[in-house]
Amino acid sequence: MYSPDYLHKLTATIFEKMGCSSEDANRAAKVFVAAELRGLPSHGMIRIKDYFQLWKANRINVQPNIRIVHETPGTAVVDGDSGIGMIAATKSMETAIEKAKNVGTGWVSTRGSNHYGIAGYYSMMALEHDMIGICMTNANPLVAPTFSVSRLLGTNPVAVAIPADKQPPFVADFSTTPIARGKLAVSEKKGEKVRFGYVQDKDGNPSNDPAILKEGGSMLTLGGDFESGGHKGYCMASIVDIFSAVLSGANFGPFVPPSVAYLPVRDDQVGEGTGHFFGAMRIDAFQPAGDFKMQMDKWIETHRNAKSAPGKPNVVIPGDPERAQEEKLQKEGIAILPAVAKELKEITDELRVDFDIR
Repeated sequence: MYSPDYLHKLTATIFEKMGCSSEDANRAAKVFVAAELRGLPSHGMIRIKDYFQLWKANRINVQPNIRIVHETPGTAVVDGDSGIGMIAATKSMETAIEKAKNVGTGWVSTRGSNHYGIAGYYSMMALEHDMIGICMTNANPLVAPTFSVSRLLGTNPVAVAIPADKQPPFVADFSTTPIARGKLAVSEKKGEKVRFGYVQDKDGNPSNDPAILKEGGSMLTLGGDFESGGHKGYCMASIVDIFSAVLSGANFGPFVPPSVAYLPVRDDQVGEGTGHFFGAMRIDAFQPAGDFKMQMDKWIETHRNAKSAPGKPNVVIPGDPERAQEEKLQKEGIAILPAVAKELKEITDELRVDFDIR
């Protein structure tokens, strides 16, 4: 087991060795560790290898000039200058929050970025300001639209964080696919199969092989096939793609650069890097914040008290499982898969960073 502080220092040191400033390295480390703490290891330490290999391939800028390239009082387009996604995303959400402070709401679309970890981290940044936070991103194309075998969309997650009063905040953080790509990678490392309805082979046949993407297969949209509502997941993924990329000038759909170094970047890109979208809404721009949060308490309590179906657990409020996991892992420490620890050891040895495999 590793303490969150240990993993934070390790991650920050790795990124500093790659050339990041101390401030930027710590920004990135916060997101990696937050993913582990919230029970989302698919977006945690396992992703450091991806960034390390991108850095070695000269595919990321470790000293980016992240800047606003277009803005109004309530909106902005941020250029991430090919930097680490966590850094561009954090600064973009900070911009949305500042605009919301001034005019009630703030909306930022970001281009020229890379994979940014868990979407929920950025939406939750708004909570301490009595704001609702919204975040979404497109991703490298691994997902086929309904009826297709062509990989045209990413897993394209959406996250919304809403503050309450005495109750914990409502935090919904979900991909527009039944499973995240990182979870496929985790299943592959564990030697496990996945459920049918998550992926298909290159011919469109159902598959339970988590490594099927390496053989030309694709992921399905949320809902799975058409009969199960997969076309609705396709619509959601498309909305995320348009808000994140078409609006900002990033690459959309099949043109999004891969977040792994072993896949090449297309020569016919239509924009700049990966795209994100952020929103911050000041509650008191709609009604007194205290009144709203009291009503949110009632909303949450109403759903917590819902009658469960026979043999089923109680209704879960979005954010509950992640919060419980965070409380547990803060006390017990974070376990790292042996395969991931081995990768980290190889990286740290190359960078001459101390890492204790446990």
